[in-house]
Amino acid sequence: MDGTFAVLFLLAGLTDMGVNYCGNPSCLAETPTASRLALSYGDVMFQEETIGREYYARYDLGTTYGPFQPVFGLSVTDEGDAWLGGGAAWTGYIDRAYLQLHLMPGVYARGDGPDLGSVVEFRSGVELGYEARNGVRYGLSYDHRSNAELSAVNPGLETFQFRVSFPLN
Repeated sequence: MDGTFAVLFLLAGLTDMGVNYCGNPSCLAETPTASRLALSYGDVMFQEETIGREYYARYDLGTTYGPFQPVFGLSVTDEGDAWLGGGAAWTGYIDRAYLQLHLMPGVYARGDGPDLGSVVEFRSGVELGYEARNGVRYGLSYDHRSNAELSAVNPGLETFQFRVSFPLN
């Protein structure tokens, strides 16, 4: 997987912004929304092989700018690798089902896991799920991390996780 999720994030978000958000007062107008805490657990894959497990926590801020919601995340693997970053998420709904795309630059601290080539690693991905009437979301998430060729070494890393997200307000 390369930058496909990043491109999808931009296409979906910018299309949504143009169709639904541009007008009064602006395309990136600040709008209150529910802040959320998301907790995930799943497989870490390197070069198409499962190499361990990852625990991931993400906080979604209680505001959007047009269709984009600021998000911050922290993950740790059972190999001692860690990633910390922030960026934005875009969410689309069909009734109670949702599709969410995210793009988050961050920093990577290697433990006993693979050499990803850089301290700077971009995390982009997709989540498909269901939002219950109480606002709790249940989803499956797949994402990709790479350094976007900031380094000659850029093998990439994927995760496949189950995520539960709780509204905080």
